[in-house]
Amino acid sequence: MCMLYPTLWLCLYGFFCNLRPSEPFLTAYLMGPEKNLTEAQVVSEIYPIWTYSYLALLFPIFLVTDYLCYKPVLLLQATSYVVTYVMLLKADGLLAMQLLEFFFGLATASEIAYYSYIYSVVEPAHYQKVTAYCRSVTLFGSAAGSLTGQLLLSLAEVQLVHLIYATLASVAIAFVAPWFLPMPKRSLFFHNNPEAQSSVTGALIRNGDKSESEMPLHHKGISKVSLSSEKTHRGHGLWEVLKMLLTDFLHCYRRGPLLAWSVWWALVTCGYFQVVNYAQALWENIRPSHEYVIYNGYVETMSTLLGAVAALLVGHLPVSWTVWGELAMCLLSLLMAACLLIMDMLPSIWLCYGSYILFRATYMLLITAATYQIAASLDMQRYALVFGVNTFLALLLQTSLTLLVVDSAGLGLDIFTQFFIYSGYFAVISAILLLAWLYKLARRRKSDGDVLSQSPADLDSL
Repeated sequence: MCMLYPTLWLCLYGFFCNLRPSEPFLTAYLMGPEKNLTEAQVVSEIYPIWTYSYLALLFPIFLVTDYLCYKPVLLLQATSYVVTYVMLLKADGLLAMQLLEFFFGLATASEIAYYSYIYSVVEPAHYQKVTAYCRSVTLFGSAAGSLTGQLLLSLAEVQLVHLIYATLASVAIAFVAPWFLPMPKRSLFFHNNPEAQSSVTGALIRNGDKSESEMPLHHKGISKVSLSSEKTHRGHGLWEVLKMLLTDFLHCYRRGPLLAWSVWWALVTCGYFQVVNYAQALWENIRPSHEYVIYNGYVETMSTLLGAVAALLVGHLPVSWTVWGELAMCLLSLLMAACLLIMDMLPSIWLCYGSYILFRATYMLLITAATYQIAASLDMQRYALVFGVNTFLALLLQTSLTLLVVDSAGLGLDIFTQFFIYSGYFAVISAILLLAWLYKLARRRKSDGDVLSQSPADLDSL
């Protein structure tokens, strides 16, 4: 019962927070008669605010979550979602929509509390189960929300504004759930103890979609602790916590393979965020919602479910990622580049939809493989730190990319040119991975050649 009660309420909260029927149709709603905003305003002046606010709030929320022991930040997240959708219904104008994006960025950054709360109130023996429950329920909620929105739009023929009402009702239900959660008495850094050190995720930070990095549920190192946290189990001040984080950070990123996988993680996640954030604007250009029936909800539902299946396949694929990892990543990154090029160059909404689904599923597969590779060399607390840093780097890169090609203060490119650049971005990543694999292959052959050349001498000495 100790595990069941908080897990049930947290899963209920996660489901209704992600049950957002309006999500696949947000761009169409903002550019429709309800808000009457232009494409340039939505793409170049409103959506970038989410990226900037998410980046700016990520690290402060990380510290506040740990200091306040999770539950208050869950309440903050729930409140931010309610404010976001109330403003989406009632507020008008460019400035109001930019403020709305700030609150949505605050809600997104606060997801750290959702993915770390449960490990502070249940025993380590239950970590695997509660991780599976909390992770799967958010994916199911997201898919159910997209499907619900599409069915309401296609079958019930409701207006887009009614999807906003439905989403507001869902997040309002979610707002109730955190109040019934027990208040944790420990956290990872500020209020830690021996039990807290064995947290599976501690403070895992994910990104935006809906997230989408899968956790290694069968990791064997559950009893390990971080380098800096072995020294004490008392509470810590802010300065001590920052020193602990820096010590663990330097220890982790000294490892070459870990650094390489992390750089790849940040690069690909940056591109993924951009594509997911601006795909609706591309669809709106190819098939305007005021002229045709759109099927964005079905697409988001299928891509979420197929992505979850792809992530599950990683644990069963007969691939030696340590040997073939760079080549596999190279080919799949090239596939992602091809998907984006098809979305950009071919004026068919069905090809665009299909390419988007394949793009997201491929990303899920790749990012899950990267998760396992990085986690294999880490204890659990460093796992939380590394993925937090990787996500921060991805957001930093995304901010730079947004400023350069999307924001009206930068180039402010049209949506088709943006997606052409994103396709080239993934093609460059693929080329880098190919060079890395060829370099590793050459080194391995050279090493094998050196061994063979030394073998006769070794035999003679015998």
